[in-house]
Amino acid sequence: MDTKQVQQIKQTAAKVKENVERVIVGKSDVVELAIVALLCEGHLLLEDVPGLGKTVLAKSLAKSLGCTFRRVQCTPDLLPSDITGTYIFNQKTADFEYRPGPIMSQIVLADEINRATPRTQSALLEAMQERQVTTEGETRPLPRPFLVMATQNPIELEGTFPLPEAQLDRFLMKIQMGYPSEKDDRVILSRFRADDPLEELESVITAATLIKMQKACHDVHVADDVEDYIIRLIHATRKHPAVELGASPRAMLALYNAAQALAAIQGRTYVTPDDIKRLMTPVLIHRIIPKSESRLRGQKAEQTLKEISDSVAVPVEEEGAVQGA
Repeated sequence: MDTKQVQQIKQTAAKVKENVERVIVGKSDVVELAIVALLCEGHLLLEDVPGLGKTVLAKSLAKSLGCTFRRVQCTPDLLPSDITGTYIFNQKTADFEYRPGPIMSQIVLADEINRATPRTQSALLEAMQERQVTTEGETRPLPRPFLVMATQNPIELEGTFPLPEAQLDRFLMKIQMGYPSEKDDRVILSRFRADDPLEELESVITAATLIKMQKACHDVHVADDVEDYIIRLIHATRKHPAVELGASPRAMLALYNAAQALAAIQGRTYVTPDDIKRLMTPVLIHRIIPKSESRLRGQKAEQTLKEISDSVAVPVEEEGAVQGA
C-alpha cells in the first residue's frame, strides 16, 4: 500500500467519524473501533446498560454509509424465518415466491440479541460467517458489504438467552459504551434539546467506496516480528492459569486484520505493536473463557488480558524496520 492510498482511507474514515460524532458525544475511541470493524467487514457486539447510546451508535454508522439498513428488534417470539425470509404463495402466479428478510440488507442491527431464542440466534450464524443464507434448501449470497451490529444488556437476565461461544466468536469485537462525563452530558442536553440530530444525518461515503477501503486495508504491511508478537499473545491466552479456553486461530486472524484497519485509518502503511495492544481487549475479551475459580475470585477478563499483555515482550525495533520495508 502506498502513502497516497492510506491517506485517502484516513481522510474518508475521519469523515465518517466526524459524521457519527454529530450524534454520539464523547465516545471517540468507541466510534473509531466501530469504524475499524466496518473496514474489516467484521461484526460488532455493543454491550452495556440501557440508555447509553448502543442503538444510536449503530444507526448513526448505518446512516453515514451509503448502504441498505434494516433493524431487527429481538424478542423471544422472533422466528428464524423473520430474519432470513420465507416463501409466500402468490395467488396471481400460483407459485411460491421468496420474500427476503432483513438479513438481506448490507447493515443489520440486531437490537437486544440476547432476547432472541437460541434457535433464532443460530439463524444468524451462517449469515455472519458464510455471508449467505439457506432457505428451503436454496442458498442465497448476502449483499456486500455485510455487517451485523448487535446490542445486548448485560444486567437484565430474566427472559434472556446468553449467546453461546460459537455465536460470540463470529463478532470481530465486543465494545462497551460507558457513561458520559459531566461535560459530555451537558453537550448532550444542548444538542438534543430541540431536535434529534440523528434524523438529519446523511451518508458521507458510498458502499462501493467502503468495499474498496476494505480491500485496501489487507495491503497494510505487518512485519515478521509483529506477526510473532500476535502469535505469542494468542498462545499466552491458552497458557494463562486463569483461562479455561484461550483464543482460537479465528481470534488471531481477527486481531491481525483489525490492526491493519486501525493502522490505515491513522494514516500508516504498517502495523505497530501499539495497534495490537489497543485492540487486544475488544477483539479477545469475548473469545476467552475464564476458569470458574477465577470468576469466583472476582477476576475479570479485562484484568486477565492486561496480565497477558504485560507478560509478553514487545518488539522494540519493529517501527524502524517497517518504515524501511
